[in-house]
Amino acid sequence: MRPRTLDEVIGQRHLLGSGTPLRRLVESEAPMSLFLWGPPGTGKTTLAYVVSNVTKRRFVEVSAVSAGVKDVRTAIENARRELGMSGRQTVLFVDEVHRFNKAQQDALLPAVENRWVTFIGATTENPFFSVISPLLSRSLLLTLESLTDDDVGAVLDRAAADERGLNGTVTLRPEAREQLVRLAGGDARRSLTYLEAAALLADDVTVEVVEKAVDKAAVRYDRQGDQHYDVISAFIKSMRGSDADAALHYLARMVEAGEDPRFIARRIVIFASEDVGMADPTALQVAVAAAQAVDFIGLPEGRINLAQAVIHCALAPKSNAVVKAIGAAQADVRAGHIGQVPAHLRDAHYPGAKKLGHGEAYRYPHDFDHGVVRQDYAPEELRDRRYYEPTTHGAEAPVAERWARLRTFLRGGKEG
Repeated sequence: MRPRTLDEVIGQRHLLGSGTPLRRLVESEAPMSLFLWGPPGTGKTTLAYVVSNVTKRRFVEVSAVSAGVKDVRTAIENARRELGMSGRQTVLFVDEVHRFNKAQQDALLPAVENRWVTFIGATTENPFFSVISPLLSRSLLLTLESLTDDDVGAVLDRAAADERGLNGTVTLRPEAREQLVRLAGGDARRSLTYLEAAALLADDVTVEVVEKAVDKAAVRYDRQGDQHYDVISAFIKSMRGSDADAALHYLARMVEAGEDPRFIARRIVIFASEDVGMADPTALQVAVAAAQAVDFIGLPEGRINLAQAVIHCALAPKSNAVVKAIGAAQADVRAGHIGQVPAHLRDAHYPGAKKLGHGEAYRYPHDFDHGVVRQDYAPEELRDRRYYEPTTHGAEAPVAERWARLRTFLRGGKEG
C-alpha cells in the first residue's frame, strides 16, 4: 500500500503543496539532502521511497540500527560508481539516523557535500540534539506531523478497496473502522497492520473482530462527544480528590482511546497551578517536565511521564489560593478598579520623566534590612484589597505565615 506518487501520500499537506522543497526535489534533477523528523508511522520511509520512485533514482536503504561506518562508505562508493558509469543518481535513505554515532555521521559528510547522493535521513528524535551540526547545516529539515483521524481513516479505506490491499474482499464496519483509527494513534503503519490482522480472521470486520485480532478491548470513548468531556472531568476531579488510582484509570482510558497526549499534558499543567498551587510548587515543575517529555518522545513511552505527573499531582497537598487570587484581581480590573500607578513606581528612564516626578522617592528594597521596605505599591484606591489568601496546606503553610507578616508590615501595621 506504499504510495507511488506524492499525490497518493496521505497527510503532510504542509510538505506536499506546490512549490514546497519536497516538490522541487521531485521535479528537479539536482541532488538534495533532507532530514525527515516526525513520529512513527507518519510516512518518513514512504516519502523517501516516493522521491526515489518518481525521479527514477536508485533507492538504497541503510538502517542505523545495524549498519557501521564500513556499510555507509560502501553504499556511498557504489552510488559514486553508478553515477560515474551510468549517470543515474542514488537516494541514500538512512532510517533512525539519530542512532548513528559521530564517526558514522561524519562518514556521510563527503557524499552530502559533493552531492554524490540524494541523502534522506529519518528520525523520531529532535535532530538538533542527535545529528552533528555539519551534517544538519548541509541538509533541509522537514518536520512531519502525526496523522489526523481523517488521514488514518483514508489509509484504511484505501487499503480495504485497493487492489494492492484487500481489494474489496472484506467489509469494514464503521464502528470497526473507528476503533482501528483510535488504536492507530496517528500511525498509518499500525493501522494497516491491525486491519490486516482483522481481515485474516473474518471477511466481515466488526469491532469484536478487531478486539480479537488486536487483543485489545474497544474503549468506548468519543473524542468529539460526551465521553470525552466526561472522562477528562472525572480525571481532573479524581486528581483534585487525591485518588491517584482513579486518576490513573482515567489516564489509561484516554491513552488507550487514542486521546492526544499533549491535550492530557496541558490539563495536568493547568491542574498543577489551579488545584495544587503553592501547597506544592514542585507540582508545576513536574507537570511542565512531563508535557515537554511527551512532546519530545511521544507515545507509548510518554504515558510513563504523564503517569508520574498524575500521581504527583493527585498525592500533593491541595490549594486553590492561586486561581482565586488571580480571579479576584481580574474581577476588580473588569469592574473598573484600576487607579493610577503611584508616581514613585513609574518609569523614570525616559527624558522628562523626572520633571513629572516619576521615580522620585522610590525606595530600593535591597538597600534595607531583609530586602523589604515599607512604601505604597498598589494604586491608592486598591491599597486595602486582598487577593492572595494562602491556605495552611503543605508547603503553603510557611508561605502563609510569611505573607501575613509582609502584608502587615507593607500596609503600615506592626513590623515583624
